[in-house]
Amino acid sequence: MKNIPVVMIIFGGSGDLAHRKLYPALFNLYEQGLIHDNFAVIGTARRPWTNDFLRDQVSDAVHETHSAVNENDLKTFASHFYYQSHDVTNIDHYKTLKSLAQELDDRYSAQGNRIFYMAMAPRFFGTIAEHINDQHLTSTGFNRIVIEKPFGRDLASAEKLNQQITASFTEDDIFRIDHYLGKEMIQNILPLRLTNPLIKNVWNNSTIKNIQVTLAEQLGVEARGGYYETSGALRDMVQNHIFQIITLLAMPEPEDLSSKSIHAAKQELLDSLLIPSEAEIARHFVRGQYLGSDTTFAYRQEANVAADSTTETFVAGEVKFKQGPVAGMPIYFRTGKEMREKKSRIDIVLKHMSNLYGQAHSNNITIVIDPDMQIYITINGQKINEPGIRRENLGYHFAKEEEAQVPDGYERLLRDVFVNDATNFTQWNELKKFWLFIDAVEAAWQKDNQAGQEPAQYLPYRMGPRAASEIFESATERWIYE
Repeated sequence: MKNIPVVMIIFGGSGDLAHRKLYPALFNLYEQGLIHDNFAVIGTARRPWTNDFLRDQVSDAVHETHSAVNENDLKTFASHFYYQSHDVTNIDHYKTLKSLAQELDDRYSAQGNRIFYMAMAPRFFGTIAEHINDQHLTSTGFNRIVIEKPFGRDLASAEKLNQQITASFTEDDIFRIDHYLGKEMIQNILPLRLTNPLIKNVWNNSTIKNIQVTLAEQLGVEARGGYYETSGALRDMVQNHIFQIITLLAMPEPEDLSSKSIHAAKQELLDSLLIPSEAEIARHFVRGQYLGSDTTFAYRQEANVAADSTTETFVAGEVKFKQGPVAGMPIYFRTGKEMREKKSRIDIVLKHMSNLYGQAHSNNITIVIDPDMQIYITINGQKINEPGIRRENLGYHFAKEEEAQVPDGYERLLRDVFVNDATNFTQWNELKKFWLFIDAVEAAWQKDNQAGQEPAQYLPYRMGPRAASEIFESATERWIYE
């Protein structure tokens, strides 16, 4: 694998994301040879760390995620890390950072290549982008910026942030990262759809009744109450993860597998996204908020959460498109905290067919994303030694040895950043469509708040409020995963 020369600057280098995800992923890419001799990483944060302390943190992070490590390799890898105490609002600190980046570029022959990774609180994204521009931190080679979610909190703030970033970076150099697009089973959606005649020939609105996306989390907000109050489930999960999944499920077949063609197919689909009216939101959307139990706090009792908060910890809704293979067909989604179990899955529900066996059910195609990885098709068959139909699953799954080879989503996506493959990242025109949809729902909910209508309450370890089972377009539809 190619040894890519680069200086990488991680804003938020002392944070949880860097420790849990970025440092182990970078070590794996180092072991694979993608980065090796000609790279350096600068970690920045407000804490008064030293180079040696950061290197110890990097080594600890790798040990925590790897069962066996070559200690000599790890020591050499960690020696490429440098730390600068940094206040993102202080211009002088950017001058020091620029000087350090140039020094490391010369030392490691990084050829003027820069990657800037925003792993800090979203409120600092715009400030960092502006100072990268006005202090000229970009260099003579390639310059790429990686931005974590959320990219804004509505369309207006997203547009402002995008203007701040495009002052220094072209759209082709902006990598809006969503770790869900790095997950193995999300990567499997297009191959499943496009390489199997059995599935490709039924992937249309004549055969599919509906599609259901469930991203359920068993934990509550825990220590993230302050952040969650400014976000809620709609912004936190639907605007990015769920829309990314829906787009892959509903997009037309691309001309080829290049990043350009895949994004063109996505844009063709999103140009036909139906923005729901207030009446449609009232009928097909539900927001909920979890209650407490003997062992758990209610959302309104969590730290840094207002006692009268109307922030939703659960949302269910419907998405439709005017174009694409499933045009006009409902795609239902739901996501929430304090649900029965942690589970991310997609259910493609095929239409019932008239048959001689009145009790036969529809076939379903299910993609389980987390915590296990599998695809299965539910089919009908004859019961043994008695009349009637039995249900069976035809499965596709990984052996344990194969699961061990599956890269973490961040490793896969960081590799894409290094090799300049934007396929699994969100482009601005796509993001704008997501926010138009989210803003419409948020506006309707604000009117509900003003009218005194609060989120539906639900008990912990259930599948959300009962009203979530009433968003379907017909009385015969139901959630497949219950």
